[in-house]
Amino acid sequence: MGKVLIIGAGGVATVAAHKVCQNTDVFTEIKIASRTKSKCDALAEVLNKKYGTNVTTAQVDADSVEELVALLSDYKPEIVMNLALPYQDLTIMEACLQTGCNYLDTANYEPKDEAHFEYSWQWAYRERFEQAGLCAILGCGFDPGVTSIYTAYAAKHHFKEMHYLDIVDCNAGNHHKAFATNFNPEINIREITQKGLYYENGKYIETEPMEIHQPLNYPGIGPKESYLLHHEEIESLVINFPTIKRARFWMTFGQQYLNYLDVIQNIGMARIDEVEYKAPKADGTGEEVVKIVPLQFLKAVLPNPQDLGENYDGETSIGCRIRGIGNDGQEHTYYVYNNCSHQAAYEETGMQGVSYTTGVPAMIGAMMFLKGIWSKPGVHNVEEFDPDPFMDELNKHGLPWHEIHDGDLEFND
Repeated sequence: MGKVLIIGAGGVATVAAHKVCQNTDVFTEIKIASRTKSKCDALAEVLNKKYGTNVTTAQVDADSVEELVALLSDYKPEIVMNLALPYQDLTIMEACLQTGCNYLDTANYEPKDEAHFEYSWQWAYRERFEQAGLCAILGCGFDPGVTSIYTAYAAKHHFKEMHYLDIVDCNAGNHHKAFATNFNPEINIREITQKGLYYENGKYIETEPMEIHQPLNYPGIGPKESYLLHHEEIESLVINFPTIKRARFWMTFGQQYLNYLDVIQNIGMARIDEVEYKAPKADGTGEEVVKIVPLQFLKAVLPNPQDLGENYDGETSIGCRIRGIGNDGQEHTYYVYNNCSHQAAYEETGMQGVSYTTGVPAMIGAMMFLKGIWSKPGVHNVEEFDPDPFMDELNKHGLPWHEIHDGDLEFND
C-alpha cells in the first residue's frame, strides 16, 4: 500500500519497526535510517529474519536538512515516521516539505539549548504543508497520542461538554536498576525537572517541579503517588475541545527515583549548558580543554533504555479521567485506559513497555495515513482526526483499552 521511512533506531523505533513488519499489507516497502547505520543494520537483520521482510537501511544525520533531503529524494517514501529526537522535528519537517513527503512524529519540538517544549514551532508549518498538499501528524505516541485520541473518542461518544480532564500515567514496573530512565535519559530528565504547568479557566498556571502530587489508584496496580507535570498534549486539547475548564497531566515516580534525581540536580549533572573540562591528552603530553554538556555525559553512563526489557517486570497504566455533561444532559465521569505488560512487550519486540506504548501508536498513525483515513493536508494533532478507526486498531495491535463509567476519579477539587 505504501513506502515508509523510519528515522531512528532506539527503543520506540524498534517497536514501531516490528509492528510495521507485522503489517506488510499496508507497509509494502520499509527503510530504517539513523546517524549510526550499524544500529539500523542490526535491527533490520532481526526483522528480516523474524518476519521474512526486506527492510533496508541508510545513514543520515537528522540534524542536517541537506542529508535528509538527499535521502528522501532518493527513497521517495509516502510517509516519514520521525522516531528520532525532539530536537530534530523541524529539520525533518523541512526536508519533507522540500521533497513532497508526509510526516509523523511522537513528541513535539524542543530546542537543544533550552528545556522548553510547545507546539508553536511546528504549528508554524501549517500553511506550508497545506499549500504543498502534505499531511503532518503530530504527537502520535501514547502521551501525547493515544491520550489525545481517548479524549476525542470521549467527546464523540460520551459527552456534550467535557469540563475536567486529567491524564494519568503510571509505570508500576521494576527494571531492577538503582537508577535508569525508561526512554532517552536526556529528554526524560529535561522534561520532569522543569516547572509544572496546567490549564484552568482559560489560563495556564505554573507550579514548582513536583510541587503538586497525590496518591491515585490505578487499575490492577493500586495506589501510586502521582505528580503534576507540564505535558504537551494539554496545549492542543484545550484548543480543540474548548469546553474543557481544567486539564492536567500526572505521572508516577518512586521515591528512590526522586532521591537520585534530586542528587543529579544538586550536583549539577542535570545542566544542559556547556562546561569546560581539562582533560589529559591521550599521548600524555599535557592537558586540553574540552567542552561537555553534563546531562549528555550523564546519559552516556546511565543504563541504555533499550537494554532494560529483559528483566523488566510489572506493567504501565495510562489513561484519561474525564468529568463533564453527558449526552443525556447529566454529569458523568469516564475513565479510559490501557495497561501494558513490560514482559509481554519484551517477548514480542525485545523492548520494555514504555517503548512499546509509544511505538505501537506511531505505526497505527502511519497506517491510518496510508489507508487514506487520516490524510488531510496541513499540520494536525491526532485528536483532530476521527478516533474510531484508531481505537479499533489499538485493540488489534497489543494496546487494548478499557472503560469505567461513572466511577470515582479521585479528584474532588
